[in-house]
Amino acid sequence: MTGQTENGRKLIVNGETRTVASATVLDLIEELGLQDRRVAVMVNESVVRRGDFCSRILAEGDQVEILSLIGGG
Repeated sequence: MTGQTENGRKLIVNGETRTVASATVLDLIEELGLQDRRVAVMVNESVVRRGDFCSRILAEGDQVEILSLIGGG
């Protein structure tokens, strides 16, 4: 399978190289345990809309930035 090693995909997530099993942005958010948080995601410097999380396929070497939104008062 192109873009995937035997143990998963190597991605750069928030500046750190990780090997993940995730195929989509949504899979990655779940794999990282962030599914209950409001997050913003960029892949290769392009914003991924929340509605596209389940369809945005991740490829070997993609650079992913995940920002968790924190409210305060």
